[in-house]
Amino acid sequence: MLEQLVTSFIASSGFGIIFNAPKQAIVKCGFVGMLGWMIYFFMVENTFDAVFASFVASFFIAIVSYYFARRYKTPVIIFTVGGMIPLVPGGLAYNAMRHFVLNDYNVAIQLAAKVLFIAGAIAMGIIFSEVFNQIVRNIQLKIRKKHV
Repeated sequence: MLEQLVTSFIASSGFGIIFNAPKQAIVKCGFVGMLGWMIYFFMVENTFDAVFASFVASFFIAIVSYYFARRYKTPVIIFTVGGMIPLVPGGLAYNAMRHFVLNDYNVAIQLAAKVLFIAGAIAMGIIFSEVFNQIVRNIQLKIRKKHV
């Protein structure tokens, strides 16, 4: 488990370095990626489907990214993109293409479909978190208006 956490932290931080994230945000990018991978890993280990685990992990990555962006006054995209890197199904996409090249179309289509579902789940997690954040902001604004 420790290897998984360290590797996901390094991958997310490294992606932040490659894409010129501010220096003070690199460790935070690594933390966000590590948190997302930890959620994904625990869910998959506890018999949840990889698609659902990707959705939940990306939802929490986006929530934490939004919090960090507000707290440290940086764009949300810095933390979100870096944090999603461990969830990207690159190895699965590679295997799908390999099976296409080997003319093993049944396996290739199954793997490609799973890649598409996981990618869609990641995107939906980000979208749902944005909706969740907007709802929370609206509630906070209504509460503030009542107290004024």
